[in-house]
Amino acid sequence: MGVPTGRVDTVVLIHGLWMTSRSWEHWVDRYAARGFKVLTPAWPGMDVDVERLREDPTPIAAQRIAGIVDHYTAIIRGLPRPPIIMGHSFGGLIAQLLRDRGLGAAVVGLHPAPVKGVLKLPLSTLRSGFAVLRNPANRHRAVPFTREDFRYAFGNTISPEYSDASWERYAVPAAGHVFFEGAFANLDPNSATAVDTKRADRAPLLVTAGGEDHVVPASLASSVANLYRGSTAVISYREFPGRSHFVGGEPGWEEEADFALEWAVEAANEYSPTVVSTAPRR
Repeated sequence: MGVPTGRVDTVVLIHGLWMTSRSWEHWVDRYAARGFKVLTPAWPGMDVDVERLREDPTPIAAQRIAGIVDHYTAIIRGLPRPPIIMGHSFGGLIAQLLRDRGLGAAVVGLHPAPVKGVLKLPLSTLRSGFAVLRNPANRHRAVPFTREDFRYAFGNTISPEYSDASWERYAVPAAGHVFFEGAFANLDPNSATAVDTKRADRAPLLVTAGGEDHVVPASLASSVANLYRGSTAVISYREFPGRSHFVGGEPGWEEEADFALEWAVEAANEYSPTVVSTAPRR
């Protein structure tokens, strides 16, 4: 069972598109019950209620990947010791970019969006983001996510009623610019999603996937993990059959949450002494 050690006692959870820090509420309680300090900082300017962001999505429309990464970099560098970093979906992309900066004792990408280098996006990924991609002008907007959009992208393994209730509690518009940055990263020579996948002096990385995930299908998540196979750093991959993209609230979420934490604590303690001793401290 994952418990704090002298080396690792803090977990930083990073939300993705269409979500806010509220999406971590169950994971926070579970990890805190094990004795961890759990931080769920929102993307810049998004540290307000879901309801307020729906009324005024201006802070969402302003998001850019580079700014989000800088935001979390400052938070993590302000901690007394390197934390476990976990990110879901686009938050998983942010987690990989933070790892590329040498941050984290261990990093977990939960059904993560890809860094630059994955050349093919599955049709279900494009379908999940169609609300954004269908209009180029959405690059500059916060794009609403309807109940129907949510059912396809997050609620495909749960009842329509539970999906709609989850949409009501968690969903916010998507940051169009961030989505376009990710979707077209391979066409941008200066993409903010580029990382050095061959570096060895980086924290252990776990990539997880859901067998029924429409947004980041297992084929896409495994492609992300495979990008790093040229490195001697620790890279692991784990697929959870039957699971959707809704890691925060799909029934059975506890299994993935527990596996991610236990893997991260073990990996940090066994494989991260250099990263832990040299990462920036306060």
